[in-house]
Amino acid sequence: MNIVLDILLLLVTIIYSYLESLVKFFLPRRRKSVAGEIVLITGAGHGIGRLTAYEFAKRKSRLVLWDINKIKKEVGDVTIVVNNAGAIYPADLLSTKDEEITKTFEVNILGHFWIIKALLPSMIKRNYGHIVTVASVCGHGVIPYLIPYCSSKFAAVGFHRALTAELETLGKTGIKTSCLCPVFVDTGFTKNPSTRLWPVLETDEVARSLIDGILTNKKMIFVPSYIGISLILEKFLPERALAALSRIQNIQFEAVVGHKTRMK
Repeated sequence: MNIVLDILLLLVTIIYSYLESLVKFFLPRRRKSVAGEIVLITGAGHGIGRLTAYEFAKRKSRLVLWDINKIKKEVGDVTIVVNNAGAIYPADLLSTKDEEITKTFEVNILGHFWIIKALLPSMIKRNYGHIVTVASVCGHGVIPYLIPYCSSKFAAVGFHRALTAELETLGKTGIKTSCLCPVFVDTGFTKNPSTRLWPVLETDEVARSLIDGILTNKKMIFVPSYIGISLILEKFLPERALAALSRIQNIQFEAVVGHKTRMK
């Protein structure tokens, strides 16, 4: 009988969640204040990290850019952390150097573990904070010639989801989590990106979307927002249709293939 009640409760929860989402879609989300919050941003010297720092500065946050060993002594407990640092080496797998693979995982995912392990205890003690994982649409779908990058971003998305679930299980609902997943961003790390269906984003647009997601405690921040719907639809497409969609998309960028740089 308990399992029947649990299933009924689950159905009620699902219906309520859909209705709640529908209402929130039409109503403006309440934005929290980040004035006075101590914000740590990794990779803040360039691209998304740099403009995200500007957005927090405009909202009178206190910024830490960035030395993990001196943080607590100099500024106190960090309340918002944005794990933004990233590495990417566009190449086919056999042309990718071993040290490039190692660097990709060290920066794109392992660094998240070490930073959060250092900062999470104070957040848990206060049941307060916000942890932001900067991932990518490549954490939900794959692109040829970016195998280490895609793999590390899948890991980053998994890190965000698993950490979110663990904090909820621990009852630490005052610690919010967000994951940023943009399409190609014109940061200069990937040369000459182009696609037919996705825009190539400017860093200021992504930074504004990230800040908006943080202020409204949004769990998954897709940029542009319709990418989330596109990824859901792709899960229901057969393999042949996905291959056809990939050809239509025609994603191109400079990559090392067969030890020679070419557009792919």
